[in-house]
Amino acid sequence: MIESKNGSAFLDTLAADSAKAGGPVTPHPDDAGAVGKTLFDLPGSTDLTVTVVVPKDKLHAAPAQSLVRIKSRHDGRKYLGVVTAGPFAEPDGLRGDSPMLTAVATHGGDYLPPYHGRVQVTILGEELEDGSLTPPRLRPVPNSPVFVLRDDEAEKVLKCGGDVRLGLAVGHEQVEVGAPSHLKSVFPRHTAILGTTGGGKSTTVAGLISRACAAGMAVIVLDVEGEYTAMHEPTDNKAMLAGLKTRNLFPQGVPARDMTVYHLVGRGTANPAHPNRKEFSLQFARLSPYAVKEILDLSDAQEERFFKAFDITKEVMRDLDIFPKKENADEQRRALENDEFERGYPRMMLALLMDVVGACLARSEKGPKDAKGKGKDKDEEEEAPATFESQTPALRTPEGKAKLAMRVNAANPPGNAISWRAVLGRLARLNRMKVFHGDGGKLPMMYANLLRPGSLSVIDLSDSGFSELNNIVISDILRGVQDEQEDSYAKYEAARAKGDTATDPPRVLIVIEEAHEFLCEERVNKTPVLFEQVAKIAKRGRKRWLGLCFVTQLPAHLPKQVLSLCNSFVLHKLQDPQVVTMLKRMVGGVDEGLWDRLPNLAAGQAIVSFPHFARPLLVAIDPSQAKLKMTE
Repeated sequence: MIESKNGSAFLDTLAADSAKAGGPVTPHPDDAGAVGKTLFDLPGSTDLTVTVVVPKDKLHAAPAQSLVRIKSRHDGRKYLGVVTAGPFAEPDGLRGDSPMLTAVATHGGDYLPPYHGRVQVTILGEELEDGSLTPPRLRPVPNSPVFVLRDDEAEKVLKCGGDVRLGLAVGHEQVEVGAPSHLKSVFPRHTAILGTTGGGKSTTVAGLISRACAAGMAVIVLDVEGEYTAMHEPTDNKAMLAGLKTRNLFPQGVPARDMTVYHLVGRGTANPAHPNRKEFSLQFARLSPYAVKEILDLSDAQEERFFKAFDITKEVMRDLDIFPKKENADEQRRALENDEFERGYPRMMLALLMDVVGACLARSEKGPKDAKGKGKDKDEEEEAPATFESQTPALRTPEGKAKLAMRVNAANPPGNAISWRAVLGRLARLNRMKVFHGDGGKLPMMYANLLRPGSLSVIDLSDSGFSELNNIVISDILRGVQDEQEDSYAKYEAARAKGDTATDPPRVLIVIEEAHEFLCEERVNKTPVLFEQVAKIAKRGRKRWLGLCFVTQLPAHLPKQVLSLCNSFVLHKLQDPQVVTMLKRMVGGVDEGLWDRLPNLAAGQAIVSFPHFARPLLVAIDPSQAKLKMTE
């Protein structure tokens, strides 16, 4: 009885104290729908980050990379942030590594103390009344409610949409991530797709190709392995099919009528059954002699003789009325204005250049016999034809022979038959490839066909056999496409200046697979002209709707100058710390939490940064709807 009276007195006292304090605690009306609240800052707190505690029942409501809105209590400010760490589970009133909890976990038992969640939020900015963000001047006060944004709200904040869909943003249910094909600030600003083997680069490239074509872009793929030669067929890969089903997507290839597989004359293709397959030849006249010199890796002595023969060949072409023709003022002007650092001499054939080199060799052999060479020149000397026989019909006539002899004698080329024979051997190696126009009767590439809106042109280099040949083809394609695009743009600008209705120039995307084989860090110093050509194409392409996409599994081998040309990045799994450090300096806005994840990303995940994004995102890339010949 006494205990009952004492207990009743205690409850009465507790009720009185509660009434003095304002009565029972009622939820604040602003807290409805909140998943957690901000904590006080600690001495180790950093700018733009706040700690948020989450009740147990809402522990998974704020996953990593989800967007949140913080309504700062008392001052009425609103902040937008992203969950960059967590959610972590922490016991109430105990440390997570306390002896009691450690004993229970190690010796067995079902005891689970009350616990809560904790996440770390990085503030993106202060949200204004019109929905725009401004850099925050203050921080949310403690005990401010935190709300997870709905997918439609997050999509507006992230500004990550576009008709060229890439996948779904991690941390959200259905926030689509893509790039707008019509924005000149996106694709023409160039893209790098980087990652180790098995990270999902091919899947990303295949999706990019398919959707860019569907958006009306002209896509050109320089495919060194023939991986994309079957993209007119829907995928039959079981893993891809299962992934597509979970995203309500279906297998679908690029329409066969819009896709063409090109391969060099005399070379095979990874997909000989493709319904629209075409052979093409190269034009030696389009290749800058300086780029040819670099690709052939000529020594100083060989380089001197190569350019001497090149100059003699131009004079012989004038004498034979090949180019420029005597009565053609336009051709005369073109000959004077031709920039050989960017392109070769019009209508020059490899066979004619070899004839001139052969004539110089024959002249040098009439002098004192050279001592037998050793090493590199000796090996290349043996590749040269044993006797000089003109391959150009015009030089087989008495008049042609006389003109050739006159030009060679007038130029007084340097002697040394060994070096001349080495140059002839290098050119003979090119000639034996039989890929230049005039060797097999096949027409050269018609670059205008590559620029049809909505078309996919796969340049299959899987059977080239020589990295030098791949470099020649890639250089030729890039130069030809640039010239054609500049002509289209000039016509468009001229029509607009006259007030005529002009068709917009085509939007072009060139995908360079295994880019490190074409533009290697070690070869930049050896091939400065070739690299400068690519740099010029990249810089001019920004204004002329000509975008490049570099794809490589070895980004450390790419010149830093190449990566610096890119404004968009798709980063799959990368484990090299030096590469990650380099990318940190190039790709802005990526939080440390994402960089920490990069070495351990699952296949198909990528950190994606495009110019139109509000911030870089972790993206689950869509499975490929089209068939790939090889899948990572």
